[in-house]
Amino acid sequence: MKESEIQSIKQRFGIIGNSPKLNHAIQVAAQVAPTEMSVLITGESGSGKESFSKIIHSLSSRKHGQFIAINCGAIPEGTIDSELFGHEKGAFTGAHESRKGYFEVTNGGTIFLDEIGEMPVNTQARLLRVLENGEFIKVGSSKVQKTNVRVIAATNVNLISAVESKKFREDLYYRLNTVPIFVPPLRERGTDADLLFRKFASDFSETYRVKPIQLTDDAKRILLGFRFPGNIRQLKNLVEQMSVLEMDREISGEILLKYLPSQNNSLPAVVSRDNGGKEDFSERDILYKVLFDLKKDFNEMKGLIHQILEGETSKSEILEKHGNLFDEHDGLSESTVHSLPVESEPLLLREHQDEEFIENVQDITHINAEDESLSIEKKEKELIIKALRKNNNKRKYAAQDLGISERTLYRKIKQYEIDE
Repeated sequence: MKESEIQSIKQRFGIIGNSPKLNHAIQVAAQVAPTEMSVLITGESGSGKESFSKIIHSLSSRKHGQFIAINCGAIPEGTIDSELFGHEKGAFTGAHESRKGYFEVTNGGTIFLDEIGEMPVNTQARLLRVLENGEFIKVGSSKVQKTNVRVIAATNVNLISAVESKKFREDLYYRLNTVPIFVPPLRERGTDADLLFRKFASDFSETYRVKPIQLTDDAKRILLGFRFPGNIRQLKNLVEQMSVLEMDREISGEILLKYLPSQNNSLPAVVSRDNGGKEDFSERDILYKVLFDLKKDFNEMKGLIHQILEGETSKSEILEKHGNLFDEHDGLSESTVHSLPVESEPLLLREHQDEEFIENVQDITHINAEDESLSIEKKEKELIIKALRKNNNKRKYAAQDLGISERTLYRKIKQYEIDE
């Protein structure tokens, strides 16, 4: 395919970048589009997989048919069969009338199944039947129906590992993976991050009617060296924050670093299976570590408080022997602490002056013993409630903030009996 044709596709679908890996993915998508072959798009969350499904549909003979994008991780397990294949009246409690599923509605078109790795195993068997002979059965029916739908699937997890752990059907994997397309993460796209930064800065300058922000040379080097685990979505959010909050339109490296999380503790976009057994930690994981460390220090402080009240220990002796309680917490760097969510900061021990500590001793002695129970479940529930409130109970955006799938969020809401 000529370079001019690739550039034309980029302009049509709003794809920014010139990296060879990106151009190769676009070329494969354009070549497979006129066929009826199933396509599996892989890549990290936020890397732009849905754009490639639209390229394939728009350049195919089905372009005048319907295109539906479905997030398999956002549909509860109990209703996904009904959503995809439809149901008959009375098939289950609440089925007051018959309903057509996506595979019936999209006959002659294309279905994009995002997060295919989240699909329940029973539903995978139904999908395999559709892919092999175009047949499906509605929930609560025994009648076999036909459909002519092209399936494009996408995932941000390692499906081979899912197959090995029996969470994904091997026959479905090979049926979907007829033509694989890998969308590269932003950190593997060279200087594309700078091009995207400028594009987003221009877009937000029009949205908020401000002058577009620009990077200095040192800021640009920092930007291009950052991993961006959240990929394009994370970069876009970063540019929007600075466009709104920064008065100075020239962004220096020092300013940029204030908005970039610690490289070691940034929120992972995908659970990697190939990282040598090392785990990526989210901000919630750091918070839990701090809480457990605080519990240990809290018990130590109770003993110190008792000594102070009894007059057994002087202030200078406390600071000399137990200075670690008032310095940076357990080896966590200052940058790590500042990378935590703002709402978690009051939970952290800050630097205390000698006088301030003694003045607040009486307040500390009134801490209820129940506060010593630092439950992961309790904190997880609180974080979920905060995320839901922040996003006006929109699960999709709350799940993105929490770094989990919508299905996982749905299960947690039921588990903790959270009223939305």
